[in-house]
Amino acid sequence: MKNPLYCFLVFTLLTVNALFAQEPGYVLVIHGGAGNITPERFTPDKQILYEQELTKALAAGEKVLANGGSALDAVVAAIQVMEECPLFNSGKGAVFNAEGKNELDASIMDGKTLKAGAVAGVMIIKSPVEAARRVMDSSAHVMMAGRGAEEFARVQGLELVDPSYFYTEESWQEYLKVKARIEKDGRKGTVGAVALDQQGNLAAATSTGGMVYKKYGRIGDSPVIGAGTYANNESCAISCTGHGEFFIRNSVAFDVSARMLYLGETIDQAANYIINEKLKSQGAAGGLIALDKEGNLSMPFNTPGMFRGYVKAGGKAEVLMFK
Repeated sequence: MKNPLYCFLVFTLLTVNALFAQEPGYVLVIHGGAGNITPERFTPDKQILYEQELTKALAAGEKVLANGGSALDAVVAAIQVMEECPLFNSGKGAVFNAEGKNELDASIMDGKTLKAGAVAGVMIIKSPVEAARRVMDSSAHVMMAGRGAEEFARVQGLELVDPSYFYTEESWQEYLKVKARIEKDGRKGTVGAVALDQQGNLAAATSTGGMVYKKYGRIGDSPVIGAGTYANNESCAISCTGHGEFFIRNSVAFDVSARMLYLGETIDQAANYIINEKLKSQGAAGGLIALDKEGNLSMPFNTPGMFRGYVKAGGKAEVLMFK
């Protein structure tokens, strides 16, 4: 007969291990766009503003995760902070299209169920990422666009605003400059978030105002599931930012997952190959944030900089801008 003390210790150890197995901790990663982001283009004061807003977004998402909330709720909370900040190209402060109007896109995906939702070309929905969440949760569809998406948002009781809400003087001046020289280079970027919650579920979401001076109803990768956003509990959660046409053609977000599942690559191997080899060889600029089911993260980009940050359970939030 085994010693009672030995049996008690074994039972205690198994119980503790089981508890830890049930709660793997949480991770949240965000981005605020990739591009020509260099110290020379951003004054110290502007850098501080970006760091503060990225930290604020991380705090909003982490609050959800730390309280046992879902990864879906966490990515929405983080992105909504950035949607309400004029520093980023999403929501308030979104860039203007060729007609001098703001057209917004967003998407979200649940890694547990593979359900997804997206909106494209909306102009009066205050929080596009919230609208994408409603498309996923409260409709039989994946993507809604334009007036139909706006009517759906109204029926769902989401906050609608006058188009002037999205106006900021900085975005307007940027539009005027681009219009004058027919360029597509801006300093503000798409926003996104990926999260792993305490239940082991992954989620990803992306929100954007699109490309400066975009024409003819152009829609980029941000609202396209598998291109700009993807999540699967078996592999990873991805949110992208960059030249959308290339991200669509290469199914970038899904490709990261596919390389992990089919080639056995790590999250960092898959993400870095796609951004710094595959896309770079095609002349495509951009980056992505990636998070796997074990909580490993990757934030590759092939531009001078990318607004980004992350926080892990029990750790300190980290915010970065440049290489």
